[in-house]
Amino acid sequence: MTMINFTKMQGLGNDFVILDYEEYKRTQKSPSELAVKLCDRHFGIGADGLIIVNPDTKDTDIGWIFYNSDGSIAQMCGNGIRCFAKYVYQKGYVTKKEFSVETKAGTIIPKILDDGRVRVNMSKPILEPAKIPVKTADNLNFDIKVSDRTFKANAVSMGNPHCVIITEGNTKELALKYGHEIETHPLFPEKTNVEFIKVLSKNEINLDVWERGCAITLACGTGACASVVSAILNGLCSEEVKVNLPGGSLIINWKGSNKDTNYDIFMSGNADYSFTGIINL
Repeated sequence: MTMINFTKMQGLGNDFVILDYEEYKRTQKSPSELAVKLCDRHFGIGADGLIIVNPDTKDTDIGWIFYNSDGSIAQMCGNGIRCFAKYVYQKGYVTKKEFSVETKAGTIIPKILDDGRVRVNMSKPILEPAKIPVKTADNLNFDIKVSDRTFKANAVSMGNPHCVIITEGNTKELALKYGHEIETHPLFPEKTNVEFIKVLSKNEINLDVWERGCAITLACGTGACASVVSAILNGLCSEEVKVNLPGGSLIINWKGSNKDTNYDIFMSGNADYSFTGIINL
């Protein structure tokens, strides 16, 4: 019988199981297998993803291992990194409020704010089609054909690929109906996260998301970043945008434009504890 300790956290309803590395080692399971088991909402703890603390890094203060609920590896997760940042700071893995994290999307810099929120430097958006990756000549306003219609889409990578569709329609209904088909579309060789957004003003958008490897979720931090980048490059938003998701709101800041995209993106939002417990594997 193997009993392991875990912590459950959520950022805007996007929820995660967090394990210390020593707890993970005791499971004697692969991270992929463990993610599927622990994230199962009927037979496990239930979550959108599994986060494992990796304290053994060379060039950063700390690192993480992140897997989606279906067992697939994810390069980055915006809501997850905020939860991770608060967890490792309050557990004493790091003693600075601003620190560096090793991820498969590169080094990410979160900062614990005085009001309890977490602000994360998400680095620069990746806009070159081959690096996103997407099989198009241009990453903006290309046609993507699905079963019964064609959308104008924008592709952005935040370390993980995103397909952003700006619409006047019902974003929730569109994400439910077309999310999986776009996620697995041949234009995206590594699959993609899918965001349907409605622009309310220069400083506010609504967003519903179909996450790669998770399906519909209540929030997606990297998706919020990719959506704001797309809206700014289409001339629809300014540099600070409130992004309303089903689970709550994020503030995204990006100073980029069509003339110069070489700016980091900053994401600010909540990260909250749900509960801790012990599970018998």
